[in-house]
Amino acid sequence: MEEPILVAVEIPLVGDERRKNWAKVITSVDESLATGWAYEGEFIATGGIQDVPIGSIVLSYGERGSRTNPVIEASVIKVNSDATLTPVTSAKGRAWARTLRDTVVELLAESETAPIERKPWDVTLVQYSDEALREELDRRS
Repeated sequence: MEEPILVAVEIPLVGDERRKNWAKVITSVDESLATGWAYEGEFIATGGIQDVPIGSIVLSYGERGSRTNPVIEASVIKVNSDATLTPVTSAKGRAWARTLRDTVVELLAESETAPIERKPWDVTLVQYSDEALREELDRRS
């Protein structure tokens, strides 16, 4: 199996940094569950740059407000080949996991069938130093 191509993207912090927050690269969803435990994948840090595979579906969760009465927010983001993020959907409240579940399942099915867009060589590559190009090649191998 071919190693996934990673891109550096800034994973947004959802909610308040003083409250519970996390992000996860979703690899599968257990459709029998309607809670956050339905989402399987690798946890990644929020509020900074992370290396994630192109085409990944990232679920970002956070809370605002007080500890006794938190306001829950969650968002689903798709990672593009040009190292940008596309917000797909979001949900608030205690039913966030079930609200987002079907959309995430559809996105995962699409990402399995969609080929990774690879751009051909372009003259704009000459603006990069040999060292920068070598580093990128090393990173991909």
